[in-house]
Amino acid sequence: MTGTAAPFVADDYRARMQRAARSAAEAGLAGLLVAPGPDLVWLTGYAPTATTERLTLLVLAPGQDPVLVVPTLEAPDAANAAGASALSLRDWTDGKDPYAVTAALLDAAGRFGISDNAWAMHLLGLQKALPGTSYASLTEALPMLRAVKDQAELELLAAAGAAADATFEEIRKVPFGGRRESEVAADLSRLLIEHGHTQVDFTIVASGPNGANPHHEVGDRIIERGDMVVLDFGGLKDGYGSDTSRTVHVGEPTDEERRVHDLVRAAQEAGFGAVRPGVPCQEVDRAARAVIADAGYGEYFIHRTGHGIGVTTHEPPYMIEGEEQPLVPGMCFSVEPGVYLPGRFGVRIEDIVTVTEDGGRRLNDTTREMVIVD
Repeated sequence: MTGTAAPFVADDYRARMQRAARSAAEAGLAGLLVAPGPDLVWLTGYAPTATTERLTLLVLAPGQDPVLVVPTLEAPDAANAAGASALSLRDWTDGKDPYAVTAALLDAAGRFGISDNAWAMHLLGLQKALPGTSYASLTEALPMLRAVKDQAELELLAAAGAAADATFEEIRKVPFGGRRESEVAADLSRLLIEHGHTQVDFTIVASGPNGANPHHEVGDRIIERGDMVVLDFGGLKDGYGSDTSRTVHVGEPTDEERRVHDLVRAAQEAGFGAVRPGVPCQEVDRAARAVIADAGYGEYFIHRTGHGIGVTTHEPPYMIEGEEQPLVPGMCFSVEPGVYLPGRFGVRIEDIVTVTEDGGRRLNDTTREMVIVD
């Protein structure tokens, strides 16, 4: 995980921690326990340099100042984090019981939200120290914690999207036919880095029949003339994510390939058109899915229409049937319908979209028309 973006200062992190504590109280929780990972970076600006078995935990509770419990040997790094002045450090040395240190900060009978990626041994240690406590994952307890972005975050997401767009504009000019998927994927990685990404999370290059697998692992298949090729790539730029998909064709496509591509483009447009404040997330999925189902390809659209994006490339909210969370200005998520014909080809078109006061705005602007490559 990269560090957080430069524009954020201690006051930004203080406001986030205060908001998180209020949200916890509104959800009936005694507080939040945040382990190293994207939530900790977002709340404090602190990303430990290495994964360690030693307990690091941010304790947020209504009416209490934030406290970051850290191993003594890592306290200097934690003290240098951008949000450090907005919290107190409580360090513990090897040989001491970190759970006793943490337990002193907690309501012995409270229910706490805890990071999804917290280690089981740490959660079990806390339960042993405070048997009267109970816990819920943050995704369950506060799924919208990071979902609504402020203006600075929106600008960073837009910049990441622009960098991904620039990558696509260059990749469409490279040779595809006669090269391995892995070679084109390497080009994508290189271009993302050249355009400012510090972390590449995925570079899907799914050619021909491999395109029917939405999460195809790049391999050594030689891309052939006549192949449809699904490109899905993204990562982190200045701590915020990019994620875009376009489907290109090597040489002239068949009428059916054009028809399916046009269908997915229409579905993507319908999903985007459904975006406006107050609309349940599931309506974005329904709008895109209806276009594909009405054309007789419903069984070949095999994943949700979208996922949130921020300091990670996948996070709540999710555009899926059953998700009734209403859209709120500042939410950012993908709209990425697809059609996958087993053994033949696939098509996916994806933009990152943010909710505005009266609709939605795309953060990806490359053409959604069929692109022919060599």
